[in-house]
Amino acid sequence: MKNIQIEKLSNAYTIRRLADADVPMLYAWMLRNDQYFRYCGGGTTPEHVRQDLTLCPPGTAPAQKHYVGFLDEDRLVAVMDLIDGYPDADTAFIGFFMVNKDLQGQGTGTAIVRDVLAALRALGYTAVRLGIDKENLQSNHFWRKNGFAVLREAAQERGIVLLAERRLA
Repeated sequence: MKNIQIEKLSNAYTIRRLADADVPMLYAWMLRNDQYFRYCGGGTTPEHVRQDLTLCPPGTAPAQKHYVGFLDEDRLVAVMDLIDGYPDADTAFIGFFMVNKDLQGQGTGTAIVRDVLAALRALGYTAVRLGIDKENLQSNHFWRKNGFAVLREAAQERGIVLLAERRLA
């Protein structure tokens, strides 16, 4: 673990940890992005959102999880689930990333990812990993455009996920 300071993940946005009190707002916000949920099991519920706030990969501690919102004043621009030091001490893992539907296709997500990767590189991370739903062409294009290369495919109950990585060194 390299002790990620979430406020340093972006030069353009205020970043804050999202909590149970944010679930109703997050749920309504996420429902607007129907394309994402077509590829990951068909939808979400407030309880799913609440669980995602604390769900950690195997072998990680709650202190490693940073479920954060990127805000422009009071407007939620993006949400990211970032795991510090997973699957190893020199790698960070993005478990979830979603940009406000009104801002998609305008470079907002790419700018946020660029800032996050720069902050992680400054902390000494050598790589960032994530999973991409194989059938989600928009997500595939976005992550490949941002320098992530597919390492392998993994079959899961909801379909094929591509494990992808971007080297930071």
